[in-house]
Amino acid sequence: MGITERKERERQEMRSLILEAAQQAFIEEGYEKASIRAIADRVEYSPATIYLYFKDKSEIFFAVHELGFEKLIQEMTNAVEGIENPIEILRQQGYVYMKFALENPEMYDLMFIINAPMEVENQEWVCGHRCFELLCSTVQRCINEKLIKIDNLEVAAMSVWSFMHGLVSLKIRNRFKTFPQEHIQHLMLASVEQMIELIQHE
Repeated sequence: MGITERKERERQEMRSLILEAAQQAFIEEGYEKASIRAIADRVEYSPATIYLYFKDKSEIFFAVHELGFEKLIQEMTNAVEGIENPIEILRQQGYVYMKFALENPEMYDLMFIINAPMEVENQEWVCGHRCFELLCSTVQRCINEKLIKIDNLEVAAMSVWSFMHGLVSLKIRNRFKTFPQEHIQHLMLASVEQMIELIQHE
């Protein structure tokens, strides 16, 4: 490995280390309270080092978001590989979305719930839009094949996303305490099935 390649690898390793520390800082302290200095302390470097990799805290937060959405999009893509029926694709994407949220509640909180800037250099929440576009592509196929009742793409896609977000947010924020805990998983899965059934053509 040449000097240039080694330096690039070291730079990427340092960037990943900063993002890991930043993710924990945002989770534990919240976006507003987490500072560049706090992130630097976690990696045991000076704040000046952080600025060699990121312009400001918003850019760091945006990069953390990118990591989360890349993981979610990859899992959603892998789950539907080889499936032809758009309704089944939609169902599996819903399952993956729910699974991702329940397995990564703190990351999901950063991605969808916490109040923080969603814009970096006039690029508004690009990573989130990519995920929504994946959903829109599936919903459009359902509309084209007349498999769902709603023929407005934006309304249909937003309805599905809002349902799933609401469902997992209730679980993450412990709003299902009135239900027997052993039944929660079954209840959530059944709710996804009911949502799919409601939007389908009879």
